[in-house]
Amino acid sequence: MKKWAIVAAVFLMLLTGCSEKKSVEKPKENGKVVDHATGQEEEHQEPAYSYPLTGRKSEEKTDGRAVAVMINNHPKARPQSGLNKADLVYEILAEGDVTRFLAVFQSEMPVNIGPVRSARDYYIELAKGLKALYIAHGYSPEAKKMLESNYIDNINGIAYDGTLFKRSTSRKAPHNSYITYENVLKGVKLKNYSMDETPPSFHFLTEEQQATLTGSEAKIIKVNYSKRGTSNSTYTFDPSLGKYKRFSGGELTIDLDSKEPVLLDNIFIIESEHKVIDSEGRREIDLATGGKAYLFQMGKVNEITWENKEGRIIPVKDGKEVPFVPGKTWVNVVPRLSESVSFDEQ
Repeated sequence: MKKWAIVAAVFLMLLTGCSEKKSVEKPKENGKVVDHATGQEEEHQEPAYSYPLTGRKSEEKTDGRAVAVMINNHPKARPQSGLNKADLVYEILAEGDVTRFLAVFQSEMPVNIGPVRSARDYYIELAKGLKALYIAHGYSPEAKKMLESNYIDNINGIAYDGTLFKRSTSRKAPHNSYITYENVLKGVKLKNYSMDETPPSFHFLTEEQQATLTGSEAKIIKVNYSKRGTSNSTYTFDPSLGKYKRFSGGELTIDLDSKEPVLLDNIFIIESEHKVIDSEGRREIDLATGGKAYLFQMGKVNEITWENKEGRIIPVKDGKEVPFVPGKTWVNVVPRLSESVSFDEQ
């Protein structure tokens, strides 16, 4: 009897220990932590930090300077390198009907970026509004004056062609200049720049606000810059991913090196006055006055306006800044929304 009593006592102790161990586990239910020992719910603690240009959460600090790079969008420059890592991309006409990108990197940095193209004054202003380091290869007369006056910290391929900037042998100039992020940092050291200044943050939707997002259905978006279609693009919303895919000339926009597609959470299209100012077809583009805009998010569209807030282009409705869906944003600047933009439910 004593032997059986000892065995029973040991079994009871083991059972109690397992029970106690289970009671302290706190599984998550519906985004909250539930303590089954007490039956009480505890709020799940969000990560302490978020990236200023994407709104994505992080357990680690998200400060640090953005890098804004002029990227070529001529058909001979596609597919480009690095666009899939950009937090924010501005697409605007340069000369003729060819657009150029200002790709802004802060939350993550690609290994290789390019092809890098020449500066324009309105792109410089956008980079300045984000407190970014500005990277280009070449410049227009107006942009040259701004860069040489140290209006913005910059690294230009005119001064570092063949050193910080490398030429690809698989493409012809001017579609073959590239810079690595490692060489960006070398340039920062050479020019004694700081990488500490974090860009100002945009506003972003909470999970609850995303779940109740309203707007007209818009699954396919077409942006036309000219009748020739050189820089025309299409965005399609993929419900399985909850993101937009981008196409140029019918081809999916992907990264040259990794083949990863550019996936977007916000498509922000703004109307701005364009004026040709010289025989080369260079433009003056009004990014200060504000005007009409469309904001596409999660397969829906809302007609809003845009404003320039201390150098940043922000979406506005009823006098308040409209939050972005956390993630990556593409901004198209067009002369007329009614002539340049169309969208369908499917």
